[in-house]
Amino acid sequence: VQLVESGGGLVQPGGSLRLSCAASGFAFSSYAMNWFRQTPGKERELVAHSPGAGGSTNYADSVKGRFTIFRDNAKNTVYLQMNSLKPEDTAVYYCNARWGVRVYWGQGTRVTVSS
Repeated sequence: VQLVESGGGLVQPGGSLRLSCAASGFAFSSYAMNWFRQTPGKERELVAHSPGAGGSTNYADSVKGRFTIFRDNAKNTVYLQMNSLKPEDTAVYYCNARWGVRVYWGQGTRVTVSS
């Protein structure tokens, strides 16, 4: 099982980034896919959720209207489009896959929002 994130980097406030998470080794379309983020000294925070089948996406209040999670099941990839970025969005972003008790994590990609 692998989850490989990419797309992080340095961006100015108000800018955009798109994170990608390429998955392999499990039935991607059946899994809920999530993006979490973490800053030093804080717990990992759920940012965006995409259900495996049916249901709707949902988001942390802090990113609603700015971030969009979407997935391409044909490519086994989940994305996080981040717009109108703020300095407080600075964090390491982690991709997460969950199906019942099966949970997988990526290694994280760093996003820094700074002028």
